[in-house]
Amino acid sequence: MPQLAQHSTYAGQVFWLVVCFTVLLIVMWRVALPRVAAILRERQERIDADVQRAEAMKNEAEAVLAAYEKAMAEARSKAHALQRETQEALAKEAAARFAELGERLKREAGAAEARIQRARDEALGGLKTVAAELAEAAVKRLIGVDVARTEAEAAAQRAIQGR
Repeated sequence: MPQLAQHSTYAGQVFWLVVCFTVLLIVMWRVALPRVAAILRERQERIDADVQRAEAMKNEAEAVLAAYEKAMAEARSKAHALQRETQEALAKEAAARFAELGERLKREAGAAEARIQRARDEALGGLKTVAAELAEAAVKRLIGVDVARTEAEAAAQRAIQGR
């Protein structure tokens, strides 16, 4: 094979291989690798800063959440206290109105009973008079005798009391 038969140029190729490799290694070591290392270091620093900032934000968010939950708990307790106070005030007001209404109804019932008693007394008074007149008229018609008004009223009174 003619490709492998080049033994005379083999040493020269190895020499230039070593020279190119060395030059490439030096260029990479002095130029490219420091740039790559700087980029990697900068990237790592940015990642670390972002992680620290994220942790700080997380801590701040947790603190804000805790404050929010505390404020909500306080607001709930205040709302429950206000509701309880309002219910108690409304219950007291309702009890006072109920008592006032009860007193007013008692007064009105007493006044109504007094009016009923007066009406009853007036009716009984009128009934006595009517009964006396009726008795007087009945005696006159039945037996033809005039009875005195006082006797007729006395007889009507005895009849009413007898019942």
